[in-house]
Amino acid sequence: MTRSKPPQPIAEMAAVLLGRIDDLGLRLALRFRAEIESYGNDALIPFESIQTSCTKNLRLMVQHFTSDAPIDTGPPRETGRIRAKQGVPLAETLQAYRIGFEFLWSELVGEAHRHPEVADAMLVSLAAQVWSMAGEYSVAVAAAYRETTSELMLQREHERSVLVEALFTGVIADPATLGEASRILGLPPTGRYIVVAADVPSPGREALPGIEAALRVSQIPSAWRLLPDQQIGVLSFPSDREAAVLKPLRRRGARVGVSPPYEALPETPQALRFARLALAGLRGRTSGVAQFDDNPLAMLVAAAPVEAERMVRVRLGPLLALPREERTRLLETLEHWYGSGGSAVETGRRLYVHANTVRYRIRRIEELTGRSLNDPQAVLDLGAAVQALPVLSETDTQRSAGAK
Repeated sequence: MTRSKPPQPIAEMAAVLLGRIDDLGLRLALRFRAEIESYGNDALIPFESIQTSCTKNLRLMVQHFTSDAPIDTGPPRETGRIRAKQGVPLAETLQAYRIGFEFLWSELVGEAHRHPEVADAMLVSLAAQVWSMAGEYSVAVAAAYRETTSELMLQREHERSVLVEALFTGVIADPATLGEASRILGLPPTGRYIVVAADVPSPGREALPGIEAALRVSQIPSAWRLLPDQQIGVLSFPSDREAAVLKPLRRRGARVGVSPPYEALPETPQALRFARLALAGLRGRTSGVAQFDDNPLAMLVAAAPVEAERMVRVRLGPLLALPREERTRLLETLEHWYGSGGSAVETGRRLYVHANTVRYRIRRIEELTGRSLNDPQAVLDLGAAVQALPVLSETDTQRSAGAK
């Protein structure tokens, strides 16, 4: 935007201020140190940096009143970028500019009193220019500050994402690097950890939106990575806080697998495999949280669907060949018998039938399969097949859908 050339008395007055700009910069810097909390922290902002910034910005402001050149917002933008990188709050950065323009106006008025030729009308016009410039500077510094903050956030997120990936793949091996990575990720270098794996609803969408913030409220640090098919995370928590971990996971309504706890971050890749096995155990369900330690056999069975299907057909083939009603009745009885620890009475209670009915059905199963449930090996084999039944059901469903 073009400007008219300042009146000669104003230009001469500004030239006088330029002659002592270094002193003015020092005085303003000292005022910042005294009045603004962040600027008083030499570890955060070295005094030399404050003085350099004050001198540079004051020189630019005063030069504005010696020519008709448009306002140069370069220095305030530079200040905004520097303060964002230093971690100075934006509110305090803008407060510094407010104080700076008040200081400039005070110096201009004081100098005007020493120049009788500066009329009141000139001072009124000068005041309008000073506060117009203050507005442009504030906009410039705030814009640069926010742009830099966004860049830094993206940079940190990228850095965190790379470190989380390295943690999950086992790339980080030496203790020094591992310690630095845990510091950046906000995880304690030692403690108790678990890994979580959750199926995403679609590529690019989180399975557990807001989970990191929700866990942070419960003082449970975590680090996450979003993959095309899964959202995976490593969490650190004391042994008495397990409920605080599982509760927000269940609230998300996703399929979630949880690894067994472990105590050394280099074990994270193995824990991720366990979490994914637990997740595989939820195949066929729309939601739920499965912990690997709840049923390791079911987790392992779910991880090998082809082998699991074959095992079911080999161990339970004669049962599967029965008419639907009888097949369903016997398989349901067998499942509840395992769930009841082999107690006919408890199984009958669950199925609302007499214990003798349960015993009859168990004998029928033994006859069909040729295996006695008094034999520990048979109990183990048939139990594994029962665990694999959901895998077979899903496979049959998929085949039926494919046939259509």
